[in-house]
Amino acid sequence: MEKRVVFRSWWLPLLLLAPQLAVTLVFFVWPAGQALYQSVFVEDAFGTSVEFVGAQNFLALFKDQYYGHAFGVTAVFSVCVAALGLSVSLLLAVFADRILRGGRLYKTMLIWPYAVAPAIAGVLWLFMFDPSVGVVAWLLKQIGLDWNHLLNGRQAMTLVVFAAAWKQVSYNFIFFVAGLAAIPKSLIEAAAIDGAGPVRRFIDIVFPLLTPTTFFLLVVNVIYAFFDTFGVIDAVTSGGPSKATEILVFKVFQDGFKGQDYGGAAAQSVILMAIVIALTVAQFRYVEKKVNY
Repeated sequence: MEKRVVFRSWWLPLLLLAPQLAVTLVFFVWPAGQALYQSVFVEDAFGTSVEFVGAQNFLALFKDQYYGHAFGVTAVFSVCVAALGLSVSLLLAVFADRILRGGRLYKTMLIWPYAVAPAIAGVLWLFMFDPSVGVVAWLLKQIGLDWNHLLNGRQAMTLVVFAAAWKQVSYNFIFFVAGLAAIPKSLIEAAAIDGAGPVRRFIDIVFPLLTPTTFFLLVVNVIYAFFDTFGVIDAVTSGGPSKATEILVFKVFQDGFKGQDYGGAAAQSVILMAIVIALTVAQFRYVEKKVNY
């Protein structure tokens, strides 16, 4: 029988919800409302004059070829970051779950990168792949690959994808390890007795039981790739070369803070918010059907 908590007074549940409601109002509802308001106005760089233009800012975006390019770059970037981050973290979690000695040390070392700020993570990878003094760039040159992400757009995209995914692997790893620990060992042992190998046990038993965790991390990683990777892009490539790594959230910063186009940047942020909400709803609508709870 399901147990329900019944409050005798109306103010106690409201008081308990007040901190979360305050955070939501201050850091989401208020900025979102401000962006919606600014998206229908044109404001000069000094803020002395404001003119209502309606949907003109949004229509201008669809005529801007650079905005369409940023949309495509964001799609490629987000898919690569989410796929790489989830696959690597799942592989590491499976290995960690099998370790008997030194498991705690191994898991702790893999969790540490999550404490690194995105900009710092980007700088670390930038130094490793620096064309002049980078260790990895030097090793790549020894095998015949001339690495220079400052001139090559594909190499720049590869670098920021690796840096952003590396930053998120630790977060995914924590949840995958917890998910693996919750799987009854008796199921795996029974499959082993029936003759199923490690790969077959993972495909038929382990991964289906991990689908709730995987679905949650998929939603989180997509949101991370759209928003929280700004620090990585800014520190590593600044959107270059030739806008090859300029994702939507970085274009909002470029047009708003550097280009002083507040109305256009607000319109971009509204569209970006709508895209993320639509992707999240689509994932809950279609992807969740394959989740085994």
